[in-house]
Amino acid sequence: MSVIKFQKKNINYTDEGTGKSIVLLHGFTESLKIWTGFATQLSKKYRVITIDLPGHGKSDCIEKIHTMELMADMIYTVLKKLKAGKCLMIGHSMGGYVTLAFAAKYPKMLRGFSLFHSHCFADTPAEKENRSRTIAIVNQDKFSYVAQFIPSLFPVAVHKKFSKQIERLIQRASKMEKEGVVAALEGMKVRPDQSDFLKTTSIPVLFILGQLDSKAPLARLWEMIAIPAVSETLLLRECGHMGYIEAPEETFAAILGFARKILS
Repeated sequence: MSVIKFQKKNINYTDEGTGKSIVLLHGFTESLKIWTGFATQLSKKYRVITIDLPGHGKSDCIEKIHTMELMADMIYTVLKKLKAGKCLMIGHSMGGYVTLAFAAKYPKMLRGFSLFHSHCFADTPAEKENRSRTIAIVNQDKFSYVAQFIPSLFPVAVHKKFSKQIERLIQRASKMEKEGVVAALEGMKVRPDQSDFLKTTSIPVLFILGQLDSKAPLARLWEMIAIPAVSETLLLRECGHMGYIEAPEETFAAILGFARKILS
């Protein structure tokens, strides 16, 4: 792992392999460690860059609100310093929101991108209210929130099957500073709708969706997958929000296949 400065703060990243670049972005309360297996395999053919988003993993907090645009600017700075060139960007959950912000601001930097259990819509008023309630809970008891939030990302029926992975995610998320959790929640609360960007972009898009994903309900996402001019979709049946754990072979194959098409 290495460090790059952004606004005088440390941003942690990894950079392995050679060839055309693939950038992997984690979700809320996660870190670049979620990509270890994928990165190892992808780096056999491509250059793979993983980044801890601000306030996550070993990256510092930058501001009180980590907007998706701020995080996109951070990623731009990292990729420029690494001379990564045009890349394929994969964003899981909140990482997908950041990917969309990056694509909208720096479209010439992308050959393609993937929304991995993520979507283009802004929070509804009800969802914004829920974010505010969550922020209050985190400020009172961060650990209790994390201990309840992480399991909710998986369907209840698979909690026992993935108990070790869930516990590992809880342990890692528990190490986050409270300020980092809150800054991300505040940023997601104010993120803009990116539907219009998807309508106008010619950048190829890969959607990976979970049929049982409570954080990105499928009923709302059918509208999204029809928006881009060039896209493909993987629908994971019996899968929740954590496809890289619940269905690693299928999700890796989708990402590798997409990479072969757009990075050839």
